[in-house]
Amino acid sequence: MAEEKAKLVHTFGALAELGQEISNKQNFQETVRTSLHLLLGSLAIMRGGVARFSRYSHELNLVAARGLGDEFPFSLSLCYEDERQFLSCGMYPIENSQAKVLPFFQIYDNSFEQAKIELVVPLVVRDELLGAVFLGEKASGERYSSYDRDIICAMSRHIGVAIAQRNMMAELERRAEENRKLYENLRMTYTDTVKAFAAAIDRKDKYTEGHSVRVGKYTEYIAEELGWSEDEVEGAAVAGYLHDVGKITVERKIINAPYRINAKESIELNKHPGVGYEILKPIHHPYADVPLAAKYHHERLDGRGYPDGLYDREIPFIAKIVNLADSFDAMTTDRPYKRRRPAADVFEDLQRNAGKQFAPEIVNALFRSLLKELQGESKEKRFRKLLGREYMEAEGLASTLRTALNGTSPTSPLTFVAFD
Repeated sequence: MAEEKAKLVHTFGALAELGQEISNKQNFQETVRTSLHLLLGSLAIMRGGVARFSRYSHELNLVAARGLGDEFPFSLSLCYEDERQFLSCGMYPIENSQAKVLPFFQIYDNSFEQAKIELVVPLVVRDELLGAVFLGEKASGERYSSYDRDIICAMSRHIGVAIAQRNMMAELERRAEENRKLYENLRMTYTDTVKAFAAAIDRKDKYTEGHSVRVGKYTEYIAEELGWSEDEVEGAAVAGYLHDVGKITVERKIINAPYRINAKESIELNKHPGVGYEILKPIHHPYADVPLAAKYHHERLDGRGYPDGLYDREIPFIAKIVNLADSFDAMTTDRPYKRRRPAADVFEDLQRNAGKQFAPEIVNALFRSLLKELQGESKEKRFRKLLGREYMEAEGLASTLRTALNGTSPTSPLTFVAFD
């Protein structure tokens, strides 16, 4: 009686250990290996192994083994009849000597005899075959009792649950990866469509072709320097690409005028922010502020902009970024009625108008991004590709930029700074 009680206590201890092992371990291989050792140790079984079932290849693949020898097959194929019989048997030990009728036991008879396999336990959880446990003889040489079989079933069920958990996690990871790829493809398609549309807008103006793409890039660089997240940076770039979409309704002769347009033509041209907003508003953008950037990218901090004459805190922040990017490109590219300005003049102009036309913190972000490239901290040469090597390598440019950066206030009296 005392011996049976001790055996019972030992068995419950092994089950508790096994449950804790499966709950705590993150490494699947190690979990199965430790679980096998606990199972073998609880009943003093000489040798054994755990195999995981692949429903794609219809194989049992050995995950953990002890004492089976090098000749024991790593993968064991199952036919449909084997699978059917294993499922109908459920998680109960099958005696090797009594199962010769099944193709599985006929095919691997020599391997089981050499490894002295006595029991095969199908791992069936919720009517799904997940694997199998192979068990050799007991160290005592005794036959397996009904008590032993019950313990084997209980502990095998734990191992089956561990495999089920691993399969579920693998499936979730696979689906997550598929969803990630699908999202990336959709995002790339959206971004490519936006870029193509921006290029189409610019083709209406033969003098400023590439303007929207450059504004999109400058907006992206500024947002990055401001520390925005990847999604926010992407949204900022889209806002830059589409800021001039309203120009598609403006007459080509006004856009392509090789002179400073008159007041009447200016009124017509100045309608494009509002038109752009109306075009973009019905579209469900991943980035909600895109239409606002189109509408307000010509507003100024001092209220002298258009179309609504908004003051600083009334202007959406994304529109302030696009405003600076748009103006920076206008200053640094040739127009039909004027040549682009030297970089030093541009920096001084931006510094002078920080707090009036432009938000100082955004001007500083542009200056910092430019300076990092000039000083070699950024290896991408992004501004050089857009502005040209000669333009970016003008003598004393880094010094001029540092002076402009140091002379620009972090904010202006108009700038509203929100603290968390």
